[in-house]
Amino acid sequence: MDFGPETYPLLTSVAFIAGFIDAIAGGGGLLTVPAMLAAGIPPVATLATNKLQSSFSSGTATFSFHRKAMIDWRTYWPQILVILLLSGVGAWIVQTIRPRALELIVPVLLVAVAAYVLLSPRMSDEDAHHRLSAKGYLPVGGAIGFYDGFFGPGTGSFFATSLVSLRGLGLIRATAHTKAFNFASNIGSLIVFLATGHAMILLGLCMAIGSASGAWTGSHTAIRFGARVIRPVLVTVSLALTAKLLWQALS
Repeated sequence: MDFGPETYPLLTSVAFIAGFIDAIAGGGGLLTVPAMLAAGIPPVATLATNKLQSSFSSGTATFSFHRKAMIDWRTYWPQILVILLLSGVGAWIVQTIRPRALELIVPVLLVAVAAYVLLSPRMSDEDAHHRLSAKGYLPVGGAIGFYDGFFGPGTGSFFATSLVSLRGLGLIRATAHTKAFNFASNIGSLIVFLATGHAMILLGLCMAIGSASGAWTGSHTAIRFGARVIRPVLVTVSLALTAKLLWQALS
C-alpha cells in the first residue's frame, strides 16, 4: 500500500500523543486506530499495525514502572501468561468474524468505569483490601486479554479499574500492572497478526518511535503525580471512548 510522504510523520506524531495517554490511563487506540483508518488502511491491517506500534508503547511504560519496582512479577506472572495466550486467541478469532455486538456493549462498560473512577473512594494511590485473590483474578485478566486481542478499546481502563476494585491496588500500582498486562496482550495478539501477514511493518515501526517516546513521557508523569493525574485522564479516556463507540454504532 502506497502513502504520501506526509503520512508517516503524521501518524508518528499521533502515536506520540497516543503513547502518552496510553501510559497514564489506556485508550491510545482512540487516536491511532481512527487516524490509520482515515489514511486508507484496511481495518484488519489497522488492528495489526496498531498492535505493533502499541507493543513498543506498552513495553516502554512497563520498563519505566519496573525500574521503580512498582510491578509485582512474582505474584502476577500467571496472569501475564494467561493474558498473552488469550489475546492471541482473540486476535485469531477477530479475523474470522466482525465484532458488531461489542460495539454496543463496550460503551455501557466504559460508562460504568468512568462512574466508578469518579465516585469510588478506592480510586486513590493507597492499596486497600482485595476482594479476589491473585488466582481468582486469573479469569478476569484472561477475559480482558481476550477482549484486547479481539476488539481492544478500553482495555487499559478495564485492567486498571478491575485491579483497584477486585485486587485492592492503589491507582498508581494498578496503572503499573496494567501496562505489564497490556504489553502481554499486545505481544500475544501481535504474534498472530504477524503470522497471518496483516501488519504493515515499516509504518508500525515508524509509529513505534512516536508511541515509545510518548509512553516514556506519560509513565514518568504518572509516577510523579499519581492519582492526581491518572484519575481525570482515566475518566476522560473512558467517556471519549464511549462517545466514539456509540457514534460508530448509531451511524
